[in-house]
Amino acid sequence: MSTPLISVITPVYNNAHYMREALDSIFNQTFGDFEYILINDGSTDNSLEILEDYARKDARVRIGSHGNRGYIAALNEGLDMARAEFIARMDADDVSLLDRFEKQVAFLRANPDCVVLGGRVLLIDSEGAPLREMCDETSHEAIDAAHLAGRGGTIVHPAMMARRSAIEKIGRYSNEYPWAEDLDFFLRLAEVGRVANLPDIILRYRQHLSSIGYAKSEQQQKSTIACIRDTHVRRGLPVPADLENRKVTVASIGQSYRKWAWWALSGGYVASARKHALRALQKEPFSLESWRTVYCAMRGH
Repeated sequence: MSTPLISVITPVYNNAHYMREALDSIFNQTFGDFEYILINDGSTDNSLEILEDYARKDARVRIGSHGNRGYIAALNEGLDMARAEFIARMDADDVSLLDRFEKQVAFLRANPDCVVLGGRVLLIDSEGAPLREMCDETSHEAIDAAHLAGRGGTIVHPAMMARRSAIEKIGRYSNEYPWAEDLDFFLRLAEVGRVANLPDIILRYRQHLSSIGYAKSEQQQKSTIACIRDTHVRRGLPVPADLENRKVTVASIGQSYRKWAWWALSGGYVASARKHALRALQKEPFSLESWRTVYCAMRGH
């Protein structure tokens, strides 16, 4: 087999509901010189059956499948299998725009000092309705400063493409920061080269209550604090005085729906805002914030 230019890595754990849309968005890319490494990490739904169906149809598919070992182990297993110069990430519940790889490869070829590249994303809800755009920072300095402050998602992990040589240089994904491994990963990559975001939207980034940022929120926040502290120490920078006093909070379902409603309002997606405002009210009908969110959503601003 000839060596592809891109190795795409997707860990899969019970993602059958969204997976076909996610996989199709990769296989329909305008840039097709890639292998697709799909790690089935002990799924108990029909995820593996779907992966095997795609493998029968497309020789670019390579599957790893075993019992549940965890997300970080699946990522590093994908790196073990990867053969390409560039490593692209994708999650099994998101949707890549069809020219994503074409744009990312062109940028990385034109900017050899860039070791990892993301792009702007459109947040969508579980049904695919738009919420807001994000990832406006495009320069190395702005992105690294945001990450150093703990603003994870300044580069969205499933939107990234990175040089395999740089990943090997930093030692791949660390187990030290569960559910914040991407923040640590990008901070360490920024220490061996430049990081950047494309100014174009390249991914539809799905938000739902079972995704990591919601289901693992408490552990993710604790890992983020530890990662920020350790990065400051590693770089010889003073640790922020308020770091250890940062509150770890877990949002209720109603709070999450209200956040999505406000995001949608700020992005001009009024129908999405109304949907999530009403869901927040249904979950927390005695909350004044729920009623205020509904009022603003129905007004449209």
